Amino acid sequence: MLLSTAHVATDRPERYAKQLVSHLGHKASAEHTGPGCATITFRSGTCSLRSAEGGLVLVAEAADLDALGGVQDVVTRHLLRFATQEDLHVDWTESRR
Repeated sequence: MLLSTAHVATDRPERYAKQLVSHLGHKASAEHTGPGCATITFRSGTCSLRSAEGGLVLVAEAADLDALGGVQDVVTRHLLRFATQEDLHVDWTESRR
């Protein structure tokens, strides 16, 4: 499995996690897994979200690079669309599991 992580600096990590789960839950399986934490499961892979001090931690996982890129793209596009009051930067760092 391939794994990719992004640390997104924001003062609203819980808000964005909630919005992503609510919005993407119409197209994928999405659930809150704890306070400020969630998992979104797509056909091609998963993305775990965790609120942390000073930001939102995103962890994407998929079987291959194309699938991983798809998960990253969907989550990034929607997150940036929700961020109307701040300029978020989502930089993914890939690693093997």
